[in-house]
Amino acid sequence: MTSGIDPAANARTIVRAIDEAGAGAAAMLFTPEMAGMLDRDRARGGPKIVPEADSPVLAAAREGAASAGLWVALGSLAVARTDGRWANRSFVIDNTGEIAARYDKIHMFDVSLASGESWRESAAYAAGEAPTVVDGTPVGRLGLTVCYDIRFPALFEELGRQRCDLIAIPAAFTVPTGKAHWHVLQRARAIEASAYVVAAAQVGEHEDGRRTYGHSLVVDPWGEVLLDMGGEAPGLAFAEIDLARVLEVRAQLPSLANKRAIPRS
Repeated sequence: MTSGIDPAANARTIVRAIDEAGAGAAAMLFTPEMAGMLDRDRARGGPKIVPEADSPVLAAAREGAASAGLWVALGSLAVARTDGRWANRSFVIDNTGEIAARYDKIHMFDVSLASGESWRESAAYAAGEAPTVVDGTPVGRLGLTVCYDIRFPALFEELGRQRCDLIAIPAAFTVPTGKAHWHVLQRARAIEASAYVVAAAQVGEHEDGRRTYGHSLVVDPWGEVLLDMGGEAPGLAFAEIDLARVLEVRAQLPSLANKRAIPRS
C-alpha cells in the first residue's frame, strides 16, 4: 500500500484488495503496518485515531473479509486506548469477519537517522507487552509482529519456540534502513524461526511527505525469497504457502529442537 492521511480512502483500498484476493482464490490477505492511515502530523491525524470499536477501517475490513470468505491479517491500525495513549495494533480477522486475534507492537521506533529523519513513536504510542500467536489460520500457526520488532531477535526466538508456521512482519520501513537491512533481516528471521515470513510493506511517496521502502516479501523457512514486490508501486501479489515445507526444514536442520539455554554471567 501507499497509505494516505484519509482513513476512508485507505479503507476502500483494503476492501478492493480483499475482493481481488478472494477473486484470485487466496485464503488469506496481508496488509502493511498503519494500513488505515499514515500521517506523521500528529495534530492533524490524531482526531482520526479512535477506539477500535469505532474504527471505520476495521469495520470495513471485517465486512470485506466476511463478504469474500477470506482471512485478513490487517498489518496494523493506530487505535485509541482508554488511558489516552494510542496503540499500533495488528488484527487477524477470520473468514466470517470475526476478530481472531490482536497484537500491539512491542518495540517503539525511536531513532534519529543520518539522513536527518527522526522518529519518536513512544511519544504517542504505548508499547505492547506480550507476543501473540494465532492457531487455525489458513497458513497454520501464525505469529504476529510489526515493523521495528524485526530488530529484536528474542521476540522471534519466542515465536519459533511456540512453533509458528508463519510470522507476519507488516512494515512501513524508511528508505535508508530498508536499503541497508530489509532483505537480510527478513531472511534471517525466517531462518531462525524455521518459518515462513510474510512482510507486507508500505511503498512510495505518501501524502504526509514521507517515503517508504516497499519490497513486500514472502520468505520460506530456508530463507529463500519467494516473492518480492519491488519498491516502486502498490499492488497485490500471490504466493503459495506449503506447510509441509516447514516440517521438512525443521527435520533437516532442527535448530529449534537443538537450542540450549545460554547461562548469563
